[in-house]
Amino acid sequence: MSTFPTSSVQEARAALAARLRELRLDAGITSKEVARLAGWSVAKSSRVENAVTVPADADIRAWCAACGADDQADDLIAANRQADAMYLHWKRLQRTGMKQLAETSAKLYERTRLFRVYASHVMPGYLQTPGYATALMGTIAGFRGTPDDVAEAVEVRMRRARVIHEGDHRFATLIEEDVLHHRIGDQDVMASQLGNLIAAMALPSMSLGIIPATAVRQGAMWPLEQFTVFDDARIHVELLAAKVTVTAPSELDIYLRAFARLAELAVYGAEARALILKAIETLH
Repeated sequence: MSTFPTSSVQEARAALAARLRELRLDAGITSKEVARLAGWSVAKSSRVENAVTVPADADIRAWCAACGADDQADDLIAANRQADAMYLHWKRLQRTGMKQLAETSAKLYERTRLFRVYASHVMPGYLQTPGYATALMGTIAGFRGTPDDVAEAVEVRMRRARVIHEGDHRFATLIEEDVLHHRIGDQDVMASQLGNLIAAMALPSMSLGIIPATAVRQGAMWPLEQFTVFDDARIHVELLAAKVTVTAPSELDIYLRAFARLAELAVYGAEARALILKAIETLH
């Protein structure tokens, strides 16, 4: 029997099992029939359907084939893989410090060609200055009780951020105006960070939009949790307790559609620069 470290993972496994059961019921067959068609024991079908056994990718494909629902397999496999990572990432990192947090995504950043980032709370990591990153990561480490390796973690984050200057990476970045006014660090840190945003706007790899606090949200898109889309294939959603990895095609589509709507609310170029300058003025 498999055991799961958090109730959230248990719920995700139970939801997957429920979807498999629905496919069987829709097909009008018994779990015994699924077992026969898949070449399993009846006991295995029961364990999978009751979230006792974690199915392998091949098991899910076999189940879908038995139920005449091959078109559902990719989504269910993605959901199954996502359950492995849900609400676990921060806990793992808490044991090793903030440096590990920065290093885990370094290779992902290197191979990603198109980034779509929506920032609703803090500046995107690849646009952070050392001072801003130090203040932010120090606060996070203190709150989560992680080992104090902030200086090393900031160094890794700055190396990772070189992707905005190197290679053929492209960045579509949306920042809520409120983020410009959230004081992460002292006045000098914020002034430097906001100035860095203006400089980033000139980069050929960067599209930077600011969503005004006065933007009319009705019929558009409400403020969401912070998230990053990697090549339309993987999304990291940042919650207080966890970083959730989204790979299911149907869920990817939801976030991509939300990003498109948020992009329509943003201002760019001179208008975006004016909002950043306004934020700088409020520091004095």
